[in-house]
Amino acid sequence: MAISRRKFLQGGALAAAGVALAGKPAEANADAPDLRTKGLQKTTTICPFCSVGCGLIVHTKGGKVVNTEGDPDHPINRGSLCPKGSALFQIANNERRLQKVMYRAPGSDRFEEKSWDWALDRIATLMKDTRDRTFKKTEVNPKDNKTYVVNRTEGMALFGGAGLDNEECYLWTKFARSMGVAQLEHQARL
Repeated sequence: MAISRRKFLQGGALAAAGVALAGKPAEANADAPDLRTKGLQKTTTICPFCSVGCGLIVHTKGGKVVNTEGDPDHPINRGSLCPKGSALFQIANNERRLQKVMYRAPGSDRFEEKSWDWALDRIATLMKDTRDRTFKKTEVNPKDNKTYVVNRTEGMALFGGAGLDNEECYLWTKFARSMGVAQLEHQARL
């Protein structure tokens, strides 16, 4: 017995209507939004994963994140979140999240714990060494054989991310330019 597409759709619509009419009225349960977040501190923020800038509502209790959800009043995402944004709760509350600086020396097979002061000093030293080693004051243009002042380092590149606001991006750019970095990029352009 062959069933036509029209008969199939009519049967499906009738079945859905029957299920909808036979259901019980909804009752409040423990998963209701007001009950889940009652007594929690509510903070709005921006998702740090990409350059879209979706709004989030983060609920905390005693300084610990207990719930994250999309902000329905935010003009960009209007309450919806992508899978990465939905997983922010797991990033904040994850026993595998690193809380300390871990360093593996070149050629070593193990990590060792270091202080933040040591890590920041090491980063600053390596950046200064790289800048000094790769800094170019002038460059000859092959088209006209003229020497031009370029004052740049070609051994470093800096990459900004969506977690930075406009003011932080401005400061990051000023820092990069003062170091002579020519390769300056941002996640939003990729």
